[in-house]
Amino acid sequence: MTQRGADLDPIIHVPTRLRIIVALAVLPDGDSLSFSRLQQLLDLTAGNLITHLRKLQDAGYVANVKSQRGTPAKTSVHLTQVGRAALEQYTATLQELLGQAVRD
Repeated sequence: MTQRGADLDPIIHVPTRLRIIVALAVLPDGDSLSFSRLQQLLDLTAGNLITHLRKLQDAGYVANVKSQRGTPAKTSVHLTQVGRAALEQYTATLQELLGQAVRD
């Protein structure tokens, strides 16, 4: 079996970040989730979610939009095209690895 584990994106491979990416990927392109809804869906603390979103944002995989209307301001999160492509590559790599494991 070829060692391809290094090809798995280390940003996405962290379980909590993978859950965030997948939750956003099921939305239609361009749609977003509010920070509070994402927090609720994934059952994460605000601090934990912020930490993981920051890593994903630094990689260009997600973007935040803060509304200027209302008090308090509302933050929404969406998956970028770069993030969608990274998830597709990650998924393809996993499928390849699993296919190799079955053949071996």
